[in-house]
Amino acid sequence: MSELLIVLLLLAAAIIMFAINKPRLDAVALIMLTALPFTGVLTMGEALAGFSDSNIVLIAALFVIGEGLVRTGVAQRVGDWLIAKAGRNEVRLIVLLMAVVCGLGATMSSTAVTAVFIPVALRIAQSTGIGPSRLMMPLSVAALISGMTTLVATAPNLVVNGELERHGVEGFRFFGFTPFGLPISVLGIVYMTFARRWLAAAGETKGERSHRPSLADWIKEYKLADREYRLRVTDRSPIVGKTLEELNLRRVPGASIVAIERNGRIIQPTANTEVKAEDIALVDLFAPDANIKTLRLQWGLDETPLSGTYFTDRSQEIGMVEVIVPPNSDLIGRTVVRDKFRTRFGLTVIGLRRGVVAHERTFLNEELKLGDTLLLIGPWKNIERLRSDPRDLVIIRLPAEIAEVLPVPGKALQALISLALVVALMVSGLVPNVQAALIGCLLMGLFGCIDLAGAYRSIDWKTIVLIVGMLPFSVALQRTGGVDLAADALSALTSGAGSHAMLATLFAITALLGMFISNTATAVLMAPVALALAHEMNASPYPFAMIVALAASTAFMTPVSSPVNTLVAAPGNYTFGDFVRVGVPFSVIVLIVCVILVPWLLPL
Repeated sequence: MSELLIVLLLLAAAIIMFAINKPRLDAVALIMLTALPFTGVLTMGEALAGFSDSNIVLIAALFVIGEGLVRTGVAQRVGDWLIAKAGRNEVRLIVLLMAVVCGLGATMSSTAVTAVFIPVALRIAQSTGIGPSRLMMPLSVAALISGMTTLVATAPNLVVNGELERHGVEGFRFFGFTPFGLPISVLGIVYMTFARRWLAAAGETKGERSHRPSLADWIKEYKLADREYRLRVTDRSPIVGKTLEELNLRRVPGASIVAIERNGRIIQPTANTEVKAEDIALVDLFAPDANIKTLRLQWGLDETPLSGTYFTDRSQEIGMVEVIVPPNSDLIGRTVVRDKFRTRFGLTVIGLRRGVVAHERTFLNEELKLGDTLLLIGPWKNIERLRSDPRDLVIIRLPAEIAEVLPVPGKALQALISLALVVALMVSGLVPNVQAALIGCLLMGLFGCIDLAGAYRSIDWKTIVLIVGMLPFSVALQRTGGVDLAADALSALTSGAGSHAMLATLFAITALLGMFISNTATAVLMAPVALALAHEMNASPYPFAMIVALAASTAFMTPVSSPVNTLVAAPGNYTFGDFVRVGVPFSVIVLIVCVILVPWLLPL
């Protein structure tokens, strides 16, 4: 009994630290992992056993797969589609936003999908004038509900599933949660279209405009709109097979090749770049005496339709940057042409500003002076390279679009293929879930969707350590009789009240505990109690395990219940009371739905 008391005191200390958020969650888990072996209930090896748990590896692998979807632009494309379809209708925005987040969150971490959609929601708020608070709460609610749709959607599901397997019972199937998650998703969307009105006073501030200029701002400032030309090289062109150095485009005054589009890909032009048939030259024409018609006829080029946005339709591959010439630069007194600027920096000068006015005449032969501001265009990687060597040029402004540049453009299809294979393997049961996820990670790496460094960075190690650090409590409480004691207390509390009342009580306790500690930690603590209760009643363990998993995802009531809530609290300008006001009524609705559906679909 004394051992149980010590374990309970440690658990109470952990809950208090979780509630006050001091120290941070993973630090609390490490403290408990270190302290529990001193009770004599567990050995140090047993306390560390969570690191070898297959579900821990599965959670880490899912973080990597989710990051692959982000890096390749799958999530961003969904966000862009959302903005295009929703327009300025607030109800439609909320419905589409929540539906998309629920869909994506079914196959990637709810925390990751929230992080992806926060800037999307803020951009929508800025462009439509809708308060960010009206969008952030629906976003977090949808992300939490997405955890109820599939087995791999959130860590608590995997924790509960792992507890079933540790008790020698077959775990849930991939879509085992879907019959519960889908109706709750519909209810959540309907609920938030009304509940959003309760948030008006908390967040009617406009989305903050980025302090960075946009590419459109620079196009206007440097008068670039009419300088865009796209010239396609025909198979009859005399320049096919020649290099740019041989062509010497500088003979055409005021014309400069910004990039070459080849087979849908952007190529950075260099002196040794060989021209091929069907290449499309993206040409900047900034001098009035430049005769593009003569150039076309002489070289056998066809004009292609213009975007009207000075190549910003290719902003994933090429970007712009403003730089200033510092005092110690050896560019002072030289010209852009004479210094072979593009060969040296991999970027093309498309604008020069002295003081507040941009030059409208030819400036390639203008001698550069201290303090000159240059506008450069070229591959983002070359722009990034300027940061590492500021001796000759110092970056003063980067465009707002840099935040949306994909690390791995053009790999969205490969990422989707990897994800589809993982889902298919998990659904079919041909291999264990963790093996399916690892296959997906390897495919993401093979296709170049993510590299090893990015994979390690993508894993939320705080979540991993939190789960591993709290898992020993499950074993300790079972060995000291704490789990049986809790099950007996629950059984006595609901004695004679029927199975629905028992499930409702279990749900309520799990959800209330989740108000103060992470929903993952809640699942770790309550899953063994639920299974012990099922064993005591000689009932199926599945409805009891499911009710705990669903209750753990019903973490709508406080900003500390889940990392999802914590992420949206600041952008939405929410108070603790906002989460209570919106979250408590919906939690009651979810409780009622789950208590009806769970014993119906998973008979006791």
